[in-house]
Amino acid sequence: MENYICRTCGVEYTESDSPPLNCPICDDPRQYVGWEGQRWTTMAELRVEGYSNDIREEEPGLTGIGISPSFTIGQRALLVQTPGGNVLYDCVSLLDDAAIEAVKALGGIQAICFSHPHFYDSMVTWSHAFDNAPIYIPEADRDYVMRPDPAIRYWGGEPTELVPGVTLIQCGGHFEGSAVLHWAQGAEGKGALFVGDSITVVPDRRYVSFMRSYPNLIPLPESEIKKIVDAVEPYDFDRIYGGWWGRNVMSGGKESVLRSAERYISQIKD
Repeated sequence: MENYICRTCGVEYTESDSPPLNCPICDDPRQYVGWEGQRWTTMAELRVEGYSNDIREEEPGLTGIGISPSFTIGQRALLVQTPGGNVLYDCVSLLDDAAIEAVKALGGIQAICFSHPHFYDSMVTWSHAFDNAPIYIPEADRDYVMRPDPAIRYWGGEPTELVPGVTLIQCGGHFEGSAVLHWAQGAEGKGALFVGDSITVVPDRRYVSFMRSYPNLIPLPESEIKKIVDAVEPYDFDRIYGGWWGRNVMSGGKESVLRSAERYISQIKD
């Protein structure tokens, strides 16, 4: 029995004797099946193929965790470290022994949460490696859980402080349950917002953007953009961390969200 991993989206599935026939996450209109068709791997195969975890400090108290060489779409997770416990925001498909030791040295993981289902990846394996850390999944996106587990806690969508000063905020948009994570003490106490691609930092890093589907270029309506802005409005943040290495807004983050939303709405109204 293996926990197969989709080679397109990186999500790990519940144990089975053979690979699933299809990946419902990739079949969704927001995602895609690769041109070579549905393909599968396992964590053991990834190790044999030379993949390893890439761990880097993003700022004091914040560590990025990715995969090298790049796998699937190349995102990285974020581990925020606080005196009240550590929170992993988003996930990656691989967890190797070096990453386990590195994360344990930083204090382990007390909670796991996500921007959206495309980054659920090997969340259950990560939870099991760190004392079955609770995994917070929005009730709205329950159908995208491909490996059910007792560690999963289905969350109603209300702002939830996972550890003191670290708050999970459902904003919707990309998925109904899309969420951002606010770290009050981030950015030297000015506040940081982790967004994955529920809000995405674009190559012009003064701006962010919003989409229902990024690969298939499906936009969001004005009502959804306003919902996202309203969800983050009560929180102060100077810095925004996107879902990829280097894809960050380093200052003026809250103003960037407002400015970007206004620009987006003006374009879809024309």
